[in-house]
Amino acid sequence: MSSLEEPLGVDKLPSMSTIDRIQRFSSGTCRPRVDEIGSMGDFWLEGRNCSTSNSCNDDDDEYTAETFPWKRQTRDFSRDESLNQKASTKTRKLKKFGKIDDSFSEYQYSPMFKNKDIPNSTYKFLECIPRFVKIVEVGPRDGLQNEKNSVPTSVKIELIHRLASSGLSVIEATSFVSPKWVPQLADAKEVMQGVHRLRGVRLPVLTPNLKGFEAAIAAGAKEVAVFASASESFSKSNINCSVEESLARYRAVTRAAKELSIPVRGYISCVVECPVDGPTPPSKVAYVAKELYDMGCFEISLGDTTGVGTPGTVVPMLAAVIAVVPIDKIAVHFHDTYGQSLSNILVSLQMGISIIDSSVAGLGGCPYAKGATGNVATEDVVYMLNGIGVKTNIDLEKLMLAGDFINNHLQRPSSSKTSIASNRSTADACLQDI
Repeated sequence: MSSLEEPLGVDKLPSMSTIDRIQRFSSGTCRPRVDEIGSMGDFWLEGRNCSTSNSCNDDDDEYTAETFPWKRQTRDFSRDESLNQKASTKTRKLKKFGKIDDSFSEYQYSPMFKNKDIPNSTYKFLECIPRFVKIVEVGPRDGLQNEKNSVPTSVKIELIHRLASSGLSVIEATSFVSPKWVPQLADAKEVMQGVHRLRGVRLPVLTPNLKGFEAAIAAGAKEVAVFASASESFSKSNINCSVEESLARYRAVTRAAKELSIPVRGYISCVVECPVDGPTPPSKVAYVAKELYDMGCFEISLGDTTGVGTPGTVVPMLAAVIAVVPIDKIAVHFHDTYGQSLSNILVSLQMGISIIDSSVAGLGGCPYAKGATGNVATEDVVYMLNGIGVKTNIDLEKLMLAGDFINNHLQRPSSSKTSIASNRSTADACLQDI
């Protein structure tokens, strides 16, 4: 037995269904009615009684409250007046040509809305989806780190400001790694200086070790993230050490962070498959997740680095992690290599996940995972969530403008289907108006 599996002991647990395991270890997931416990597919897609913090019966106010010690401050939007004007102009054009319906109600597709003409069974597919989802925007860091052409510091700073103006409350700003390994982010200190006055938004930065953590704190970072892998081969190629060695590094980081009251987020790569080792056993993902959580990471982000995951492989992986980490501490991070990101996000929502990582315009990709394309586009995630009545507090029009900004600089089309469709419709409408 590998050292990865021993501490978790998943193989030694009493024989029980995945549903029983989730009920035993997690207080945050929705509970099924007694007559509904059956196969995995039946459970996740059938209705159930929601009575937890991720329940669709709860008020969503609690999700928007600041969860860290420092006081949340009101964002100053004076800088964003021009952006507001552009977004308003674009919205008016869309309204004029029927692309936005003023009569739309957020309850139109909400699980709480019951149309007497639609069978109750239809709503069972959405009943346990959280009413509020937190989006963690990773574009400025994960999205840009693999760009071959240098992106000016001023562009990165402007992108972060535009993303903040759209309502995003968590934006991964940069990474304090060696410029030798990620030259695109060599200006991390300067980027932090350019965004430190933003209020009402969290700006976590990636730190690979204690040295990176110290540099981040010196630059004014108030939140950091560490990144491990569920695959030995990927860990060695990505951060030049074994999984256990990486966890030892991060214990030193989390101890130092605790002394300064700095929150630490944990990332896990290759949660579905490794480009070298092949499919990743869910038990290994669960082990790394539990280790990161136990050492003090307040949130664990599960990354499908190669983008090969499907609902069929994502569900058992999530079930294993939910068994050992509270569900409200789990985030999902999908790459869209095979076009499965939104499907994987939807099934994650059905399992009670309420935190999603995404990248504006679908920017990103992993230099150590051949063929892996960008992250799921934030615009597409927000559009889907809007369509099922889930709140995000994000202005989609401003978000698309931020995507247009960075795409124009990179001189490439957006990878967001929502943005492409919207821009095409707006252009067609303008031509008709002429």
